[in-house]
Amino acid sequence: MILRFLLLPVLALLALPACGQTPESAAQADAPGSVWLVESPTTRMYLCGTIHLLRRSDYPLPKAYEQAYADSLRLVFELPPSAARDAQLAVKMQSAGSYPEGQALSDTIKEDTWNALNDWASNRGLNAGTFNTMRPWLVALMISATEYAALGAEPERGVDRVFEKRSARDGKPGEGLETVDFQIGLFTALSETQQQELLEQTLAEVKSLGTQYQKMIDSWKAGDADALHQMLFEEAEKHPDLLDRFLTQRNARWLAQLERHLAGGEHVMVLVGGGHMGGEGGVINLLRKRGYHVRKLSEAAPAKSK
Repeated sequence: MILRFLLLPVLALLALPACGQTPESAAQADAPGSVWLVESPTTRMYLCGTIHLLRRSDYPLPKAYEQAYADSLRLVFELPPSAARDAQLAVKMQSAGSYPEGQALSDTIKEDTWNALNDWASNRGLNAGTFNTMRPWLVALMISATEYAALGAEPERGVDRVFEKRSARDGKPGEGLETVDFQIGLFTALSETQQQELLEQTLAEVKSLGTQYQKMIDSWKAGDADALHQMLFEEAEKHPDLLDRFLTQRNARWLAQLERHLAGGEHVMVLVGGGHMGGEGGVINLLRKRGYHVRKLSEAAPAKSK
């Protein structure tokens, strides 16, 4: 479903304070996790599938993440670690996602969509008029952020954010595969029709979000890339252009940067959304096609740290 694969770091940076947290469970650490080992003649790379917003109950992380971190000298994220500290982020998002004076959301989207937005806002104790100056893509992100916050899913507990903080504390350098401007550009380049489709799909998924989110978490913990891929591509026939823009094209763009690290000598921990791993156009398959040996870390023989 479209809303699920939009768990981009930029959404995590927008997310609202969470509520309804539940206690941590030690059983989490026994799960296999979505971590794969890529070996080249000179180094090792750990492909770590992440969820950008998690709940307290989703911790501790599977042990594979700790193993990957301990053996890595450098970390690679979708966005550079400095992105979360960018004071201009909110300004950039608001500017890019707002209509010019004289235009309004209610005059742009279908009447049924506007009514659905009003119903959703009313159920959340909000005023739909608050969103009337925003373009549909930004409204879709705000709805998503609100809904995940209601589930107790916090950006500060997202796998990426947790390891960003740890690497800064431990003095391990980090970098990003993309920039905030690039990710914002993914949305600003959408046509009006695509933006409306995105908003409509987001509103349609609200009621089932809790159930689908838990299924996604379960597949991620189990390291089931195929199940995650299937979930993400349920709506592929309806929205092939959106899926291509937000997943397939980005995976292909990352390949050169990943290969640069595989040609080096530092062990690297790569943390990207779990949905980018599986499928024909997923990172795992793209690297295998380039001749790299990729296997689940839980199935690999223990390696000596470099």
